[in-house]
Amino acid sequence: MNEKNTQPTSAASKHKKNLLIVLSLSGTYLIAEVIGGILTNSLALLADAAHMLTDVVGLLLAFIAIKIGERKANTKKTFGYYRTEILAAVINAVVLLGISLYVLYEAYQRFQNPPEVQSKSMLIVAGIGLLVNVVGMMILRKDSEASLNMKGAYFEVLSDMLTSVGVMIAGIIMLTTNWYYADPLISAAIGLLIFPRTWRLLKEAIDVLLESTPKDVDIDQLRQSLEKIPGVVELHDLHVWSLTSGVNAMSAHVVKDSSNTTNQLLEKLTNETMNNFKITHTTFQIEDEGYKEGIVHS
Repeated sequence: MNEKNTQPTSAASKHKKNLLIVLSLSGTYLIAEVIGGILTNSLALLADAAHMLTDVVGLLLAFIAIKIGERKANTKKTFGYYRTEILAAVINAVVLLGISLYVLYEAYQRFQNPPEVQSKSMLIVAGIGLLVNVVGMMILRKDSEASLNMKGAYFEVLSDMLTSVGVMIAGIIMLTTNWYYADPLISAAIGLLIFPRTWRLLKEAIDVLLESTPKDVDIDQLRQSLEKIPGVVELHDLHVWSLTSGVNAMSAHVVKDSSNTTNQLLEKLTNETMNNFKITHTTFQIEDEGYKEGIVHS
C-alpha cells in the first residue's frame, strides 16, 4: 500500500495580509453598525449588521483556511486541523439562521406599527458602511483571481456593499417622505437575502462532515479513468471526501496484473488522480489477482 501525503499549500497564502486588512475594517464597522442601529432605532441597520456578520465570518473563515493550510499535521492530528474551518462554518450558519428568522419576525412586528427612525443618522452610518465595503473591494479585487478562497472573500464584501445601498435607499425614503414602512421592508429583504446563503453554507459544511463526495469531483468519471490505466484489472472500495473546502482526499483498492511493477502502477494512478481530478491526498492499496478480502465495497 502506498500513501502520498504532501501538505497542501494555499494559493491565497501570499494574499492573507490584504485579507486581514479588509477583515479588520469590516469587523470595526460591524460594531459601529450595531451601535448605530440601536441608537437610531433602525431595524434595517441591524439587519444589515446581521448581513455584515455573515461577511465578517466569511472573511474570517477564509483567513483561517489560509492559516490552517500553513500548519503541519502531527501525530495527534494526522490530517491536520482542516475541519476547524468546517466546524466554525456550522456554528456560524446555525447562529445566522436564527438571526435571519429574528429579523423577519421583527420586521413583521414593525409592519404592524412602524416606529420613527432617525433617518439622517441612519444614512450616515450606512454611508460609512458603503465606503468601507468599496475600499475592501478595491483591496481584494486583484487578489480574488488568486484562488477560490479569495474570490469567495471578495464576493462577501461585494454582497454587503449592495446591502448598504439598500439601507441608504430606505434612509432616503424615510428622510424625504416620513414613510417608515421602508425600514421593515428593507429589513425583510435583507433577512431573506441572508437565509439562502446561510442555508447553503450549512448544507455544504454538513456534507463535508458526513464525508460526502465533493461536488467538484465526478466519482464515476474518476473510477472510469483509473480503470482505463494499463495494468489495472479491477478497482473497488473507492472513497472520495473533503478534508475542508478545496482539499480533497481519496482511497481505493486496486487489483493489478503482472504488466507493471507496483511502483510503476502507483505512479500512474497518483498522477492521473492528482493532475486530472485535483485530489491532493491519495491512498491506494495494490492487490494481486486472486487476493481475497473479507468485505469488498463497490
